Amino acid sequence: MTDRPISLALTITSLALASAGMLTLGACSKGIDAQAQTAPPPPPVSVAAVVAKKVTELNEFSGRIEAVESAQIRARVRGTVEAIHFKPGSMVKKGDLLFTIDPRAYHAEALRGEASAAAAAARAELARTELERSKRLLADNAIAQKDFDERAANARQLDAAARAEQAALASAKLNVEYSSVRAPFSGRIGKAEVTIGNLVDGNIVLTSLVSVDPVYVAFDGDETTYLALGPAARGGAEAVKVRLGLANETGFPREGRLDFVDNRIDPTSSSVRMRAVVDNKNGTLTPGLFARVQIGAEANSTAAVLINDTAVGTDQNRKFVYVLGEGNKAEYRVVELGQAIDGLRVARTGLKPGDKIVVNGLQRVRPGAPVTPQEVPMAAPAASGVTVASAK
Repeated sequence: MTDRPISLALTITSLALASAGMLTLGACSKGIDAQAQTAPPPPPVSVAAVVAKKVTELNEFSGRIEAVESAQIRARVRGTVEAIHFKPGSMVKKGDLLFTIDPRAYHAEALRGEASAAAAAARAELARTELERSKRLLADNAIAQKDFDERAANARQLDAAARAEQAALASAKLNVEYSSVRAPFSGRIGKAEVTIGNLVDGNIVLTSLVSVDPVYVAFDGDETTYLALGPAARGGAEAVKVRLGLANETGFPREGRLDFVDNRIDPTSSSVRMRAVVDNKNGTLTPGLFARVQIGAEANSTAAVLINDTAVGTDQNRKFVYVLGEGNKAEYRVVELGQAIDGLRVARTGLKPGDKIVVNGLQRVRPGAPVTPQEVPMAAPAASGVTVASAK
């Protein structure tokens, strides 16, 4: 009798525990289902198709601006500076008067030379007249051959003396011209190194003059650039564009063309002297200025894949991007980067035309995980023929 109530109580307790367990399992199952139903969707990211186009990869060098024409102005005659006719630092034209050296002594010498030349010409004319008369007399056997030969020799000597006097007169007139020192070409004049009243000669620099437009940009290229230029580096007719930027300018806003490549490479530095010509209509480019130079031959343009720098991640010493794969899954792709091109960068390896990569939201992406792509255009430079690339 006493065992039954105990068994009945145990049975009731077991049933209660089983019911509680089933209720607990049901609650857990519902929680899991609810959690599955509320799982976040794949993260939204911006993707863009890579840009494929031809680029000309340029190398960058340091150079200096040089004047195409440069001269130290000196006096060609000795004398006292009588006047200075220019403002230091101003622009002058070819033939403009710069200095006047006292010309009185040279004018007097020119007058003396004119008189001497006139006298010599008169003597030579008389000798020629006598020679013509002697020819007729000799034909009539009225004079001896010896007399005729002497008169002919005298005529020749007097004619030579007249020419010598004419040369001396021309030299005297040149000295008169040299007393007016003029600009040999158009350009910007420097300051006067002498003042009025100074005695000058050919050993004294009066001032300096440099041409303004165009200018040279001289720089030392390397062997790689020399070889890439091909025939242009060996005097070919191929036009090679050069881009130029000053120290206070962003990028390379100025353009020119390659003008000269030296005929040898320096074996100690493996460099070759090069020179470009650049327009300078506003006179900004002053000889001696530092300049950054980019150079490359358009004939060596190659097809390249361009991407935005915002799409590139760093994994220790590697650069990578996420490529949109099948099922909108992000594929981890290692890339090798090259030149920068107006906001985009050349991807040398790892990508091909047609690939779409994540350009925004990189921090929300995991390799192999699905994403929600929102396609946007890749920021690209103006598509006009060949694109110019700058050095990294």
